[in-house]
Amino acid sequence: MALPLFSPGDDPGPSFAAVLRRADPQALPAQLVGGASAATGDVAVRHGTTVVALRFVDGVVMAGDRRATEGNFIAHRSMEKVFPADRHSAVAIAGAAGPAVQMVKLFQTQLEHYEKVEGIALSLEGKANQLGQMVREHLPMAYQGLVVVPLFAGFDLRRSQGRIFTYDVTGGHYEETDHAATGSGGRDARTTVKLGWHPELSKAAAIELAVTALYNAADEDSATGGPDLVRGIYPVVATVTETGYEQVPADEVAERFADVVARGIGGRAS
Repeated sequence: MALPLFSPGDDPGPSFAAVLRRADPQALPAQLVGGASAATGDVAVRHGTTVVALRFVDGVVMAGDRRATEGNFIAHRSMEKVFPADRHSAVAIAGAAGPAVQMVKLFQTQLEHYEKVEGIALSLEGKANQLGQMVREHLPMAYQGLVVVPLFAGFDLRRSQGRIFTYDVTGGHYEETDHAATGSGGRDARTTVKLGWHPELSKAAAIELAVTALYNAADEDSATGGPDLVRGIYPVVATVTETGYEQVPADEVAERFADVVARGIGGRAS
């Protein structure tokens, strides 16, 4: 396939979404195919559930459980919901799994495209704005039940600190001071993080608090998957610091969960 060419007056600039809108509109996640028949009442739609993010002294931790559901059924036990957006930011998804993953892929490409065209990376606020625009363009599908609610976090090189942004279905985005969670188990995860968070959290303590939040959310919310000790499936946990995005190794996550389980529900000593 040849690269599309544009006249100077029709140049889409650094926006990859604008390139797609001109060259291949059907590739955009916001395009609804099949009209009203695509509503969730007529088809089985997989949903991702709980994701959480919190700041620590060197950056941010983001974590997501692995369960995807179709109604009251477990559709998938090892879905990934936490992704690198670029070198210094991460995005996590909750809601309709298919459109959410497609949105993340487009977001990753958009950030890479912008950096190649402009020669510099977007600011963290600019990245948050770009994701908000994609969520807003998805609104017609949200009205039909295919809601996507991402969670965005990254390390701001200009401020030398981690920052977290939440979204609503209209594309509105809001910066959270210290921590955030969304999805069906988000309320219980937020409560755990709120009780355990403090400004001087180390990386190890932040990872443990994130997995404790998911563990407690899974205990209250049937759509949230806890640690699957039989299959060896654990939540995806990642950190974003000045050195960049890094996924926490599965064996370290398993070790943290073992400590949480040994203490009992809510992190209390057994």
